[in-house]
Formats: sequence, structure tokens, C-alpha cells
Amino acid sequence: MKFHAALQLSIRSLRLNLLRTTLTVLGVVIGVAAIVVVFAAGDAVRNLVTEEISSYGTDIIETEIRLPKKRTASALAQVTTLKVEDMEAVNKLANVKQSYGAILGQQKVSWQGQSERSLLFGVSAPYVEIDQKSHPIEGRFFTAEEDRNQAMVAVIGYSLKEELFGDQSPLGKWIKIGHNKFQVIGVMQKRGRGGNSQIDIDKSVYLPLKTLQKRILGVDYILYMVHQLKDPTKADDTAEEITSLLRERHGINDPDKDDFRVITMAEMMKTLNTVTNTVTWLLLAIVIISLIVGGIGIMNIMYVTVSERTPEIGLRKALGANYHDIVEQFLMEAVLITIWGSVIGIIIGLFLAWILSIVARHFSIEWSFIFPWSGIGVAIIFSLACGLLFGFRPAQKAAKLDPVEALRAE
Repeated sequence: MKFHAALQLSIRSLRLNLLRTTLTVLGVVIGVAAIVVVFAAGDAVRNLVTEEISSYGTDIIETEIRLPKKRTASALAQVTTLKVEDMEAVNKLANVKQSYGAILGQQKVSWQGQSERSLLFGVSAPYVEIDQKSHPIEGRFFTAEEDRNQAMVAVIGYSLKEELFGDQSPLGKWIKIGHNKFQVIGVMQKRGRGGNSQIDIDKSVYLPLKTLQKRILGVDYILYMVHQLKDPTKADDTAEEITSLLRERHGINDPDKDDFRVITMAEMMKTLNTVTNTVTWLLLAIVIISLIVGGIGIMNIMYVTVSERTPEIGLRKALGANYHDIVEQFLMEAVLITIWGSVIGIIIGLFLAWILSIVARHFSIEWSFIFPWSGIGVAIIFSLACGLLFGFRPAQKAAKLDPVEALRAE
């Protein structure tokens, strides 16, 4: 009965000062909404990264260039020691099925007055067999023989085909890349931007690796290579074998001088999850500041309320209300404010997270709206904690008032 009476008194008090209560609750609303959005975005990014990595399969190991730890600051940042010959040596390992090497460039691509600056993606022929998301929807991909012979052939991305050729078939047509002419032999399926909104892979041109190396860039190195395994369960052992082999080929005895890095899919997933979790909790720490500001607002308003209702407090104490009754009433008001703010904040946060997913998909980012149960839980716990923490001192002040002095107050 006491609890029910305290609840009724608290609701009536908040309704009598509706505008002030609404302004007080605003800080809680902003903090809770921000927490929900942060967790929803974190879950969406984690899901996006997981799907992107999973699309490559679990039977993949990647070897990429890296700067040695003991490289001096004045040294060139570009590593040119990873070669096609390294990839061919790795292919001879027992658990390696096949590999592709890759290098990137950029040039203006043109055809009959239409031009577009595009990413040039030089890869080995096994690329379409290893990358499960990349297949031609028209024509074909180039062969290993065409790669060896530095053939002047190209496979263009879906969007680039639309911009240069429209409804026409590009197969057999000759496009100009820089100062060289290439015959279009295929069109890749539409992929979208994926997790990187800065690179539109559908505007890329796929060239044989050695063609891009020798005929356009004039280099003999690659940026990375991807290996497909026969037995994915032996990925860690195979990664160690690749590391030992490349150290031997590059004459490296000190691991700190490694000019390459071998990464398994499990390791990549673990690293990316660590990054997304760190960013999520960092943003959460920033967001909690707004909740604390909201809590301070609650405390200030509760102090004002105590001052305004001093005669009422004196009357209640004169009629038999004890210390705990007064504390309970004012704490109830603080908690009701935070509950109100939490409910509104959760609704606004979910709406904003949903809008964010729609905007992301509009820009071809596979961003899913994931209901942030953990974010809602954290938001409720922190908001209630703020209500209790910042409401306790004003409630304690009210409960300690002398009933006689309180009744005489104006």
C-alpha cells in the first residue's frame, strides 16, 4: 500500500509540472537513444564484416605485404619483395590447392568518347575459382595461358559496362586503358560496394596479372596473394609453412624483419571483431557522458522540487511519514523520469537505427537492421542507475527536513 501511494503521489507531482519534467527527461532520452543506435550500428557492422569474410570461404589464407617492424622512418613505405615466383612456390605446398596474386592500379578507361577513371585489378586466372562472389555474367574470364602471355584482354565490372556501353554487348569490343587497347572478353556480376563505400568494385577492370604488371605499371611485384586450401582444418599449420617458406625465399632470419604477413580467415575474423567491439565500447563511453549530464539535470530538478514542496514534506512527516517514506517518494519520481526517458529514447533509437540501415542500403552497403537487445539492456540499466544515483541525494535531503521547520517554510 505504501508503495502504491508513493507511486500515485510521484505521478501526480510529475503531471503537475509536465513541462519541467519533459525538459528534464530530454537528457535521458538523448543518452538512451544514442546507446541504442551505437549498439545497433556495432551489430550491423559486425554482421557486415562477418558476411563479407564468410563469402570468401573458410578454406582461404591470405598473404599480404607489410612494413618490417625495424624499418627506419626514412625508408620507403612501399614493399616490392612479394613476387609471382613466391606464389608459385607456395602452390607446391601439400595443403595448398591453388592461389591467385593481385595488384592494383588506376587509369582512365574509354570507348567511343565515353570515359571513366577506373580501378585496374590485376589478378591470376584462379581468381574466379577462389573468390566465390566473383563470376562473369557475360563472356568469360581470362585463362592462365593469357596471363602468362600478357594478353591484351579485359573483363569489366557491371557498372562500368552500363556507363560505357549502355544496352550494347561489350564482348569483342576494344576499350582504351591509358595508351593501350584491350579487347573485352567478359562482364562481371554486380557486387556493389560491400563494406567499403569508397571503392565501387563494379566500376573496376579485371586484367591478367602479368599484363597489368608489365604493360601498364612496369613492375614485377604483387600486393597480396590468396591461397585456397585442400583441408581447411590445417589452416594454422599451412600458415606456418607459408611463413617459413617466404622467410627462406626472402632471406629473413628475424621475424621483426618480415616484409609479409600471413593471415587465416579465423585470425582475420578475430581481429575485425576486436576492432568493432573496441569502437562500439569507445562510442558507448562517450555516449554515457550524455546520460550523466541527464542525471545531473534530474538531480538539479529534484533539489528544486524539494525546495518547492518543503511544506508538503513537513505536513507528511507531521502526519506520521518516516524517513524511508519520504526517500521512497522522491526516488520514485527520479526513477519514473528515467523510465519515461528510457522508453522514449529506445523508440527513437530504434527508429534512427532503422533509418541508418535504409540510408546505407541506398548507397549499396549491405547494412542490416539488427534489433539491439544488448544495447536496450545497457541503456535501461545505465538510465535507472543514473535515476537512483542522482535522485538519492535530493531524496535524502527531503527526508532529513525537520517537520516543524518545514511547516513554517514559505
